[in-house]
Amino acid sequence: MDVLELARTQFAVTGSLHFLFVVLTLGLAPLVAIMNTRWAMSGNPLHEAMTRFWGQIYVVNYALGIVTGLVMEFQFGLAWSGLSHYAGDVFGAPLAMETLVAFFLESTFLGLWIFGWGRLPRWAHLACIWLVTLTAYASAFYIMLANSFLQNPVGSVARGDRLELVDFGALLTNKSLVFSFPHVIGAGLFTGAMVLVGASAYQLRRRTEHVEFFTRSLRTGVVAAAIGIFVTTGFGYAQFAGVQEGKFNDNVGAALPLGLMIEFGQLLALVVLFVMLPMIAVLPRWRWTHPLLMLMTPLPFVLAIMGWLAREVGRQPWMIWEKLTVADAMSPGLTSGMVTASLVGFAGVLGLLAVVDYVLIARIVRRGPRDVALGAVPAGESRSPALSY
Repeated sequence: MDVLELARTQFAVTGSLHFLFVVLTLGLAPLVAIMNTRWAMSGNPLHEAMTRFWGQIYVVNYALGIVTGLVMEFQFGLAWSGLSHYAGDVFGAPLAMETLVAFFLESTFLGLWIFGWGRLPRWAHLACIWLVTLTAYASAFYIMLANSFLQNPVGSVARGDRLELVDFGALLTNKSLVFSFPHVIGAGLFTGAMVLVGASAYQLRRRTEHVEFFTRSLRTGVVAAAIGIFVTTGFGYAQFAGVQEGKFNDNVGAALPLGLMIEFGQLLALVVLFVMLPMIAVLPRWRWTHPLLMLMTPLPFVLAIMGWLAREVGRQPWMIWEKLTVADAMSPGLTSGMVTASLVGFAGVLGLLAVVDYVLIARIVRRGPRDVALGAVPAGESRSPALSY
């Protein structure tokens, strides 16, 4: 491969690996917040156990996902300085906002939620996890705002050899954004819900002693998966209204993941909406269905990656649609050896983090809701009755 293809491959590999963490974070955050809300309102120990167990999985995925996000930051300066020079005044603004939201606000509220267990008043603690969810969505919004600008560069004018932002409102109402952002949120909810379904099916298949816990979790996951796949499919088709003319014409590289994604998405939508949802009452008891539910768990991740590939490859050869080519966006002076070395390094680090994430989450799932570290009372410390759940 030449230098350009290596640089594109590097970004595709690292971006896809990072998105595996992101899509699960977006899905688990609202589900944990809902569980926490039910616990705060009812005081039911079962809801407390569900909040702590699924919350711990969320925290593990979030922590490792932050590290993969840091690796992504190096991409622009290393391989795509042409993009930064030409459109940094426009493209950089939403990325800066995403950094402020994700690395400061979201992390702050998550820290308060983790370490405020039993120390903060009940409703203040609950507010923290909802603020985590809202800031996670805000982070996704700014990323999609930046990406939608690459797809449809509105709100800017060319002055000399640079683009300048002249209408921020146009970025917010970009036709490429208004349908793609809900599509990503729906995909995240579907992914997080299927992790609940698959993990619960695994435990029920093993005849766990925590039958009620994982029965409730499985049913919660099925309902959330039905909502997620409905939103994902609906806004997925709606996105075609904002696709530029000629984007997918004669583009085999984009058509392949797009076609697979649509077919798999339709099949999963049919299974979830017309099989799993109507059978929600009996699925926990029908052990023969549990291996099938476990096998379905990775499918949302695969669909999410294919969706990104279709969206990005379909724009080729443009980095910014009809404004800047990918070749012009690449940093000057790069050699094949330099890009290959960084590709191997980045892919190795992110791949290792993905494996660690899977191993840690699998270990939590196998262990079950006993001895969960999140929310545990430290030795020698007692909670104030006024602050306890």
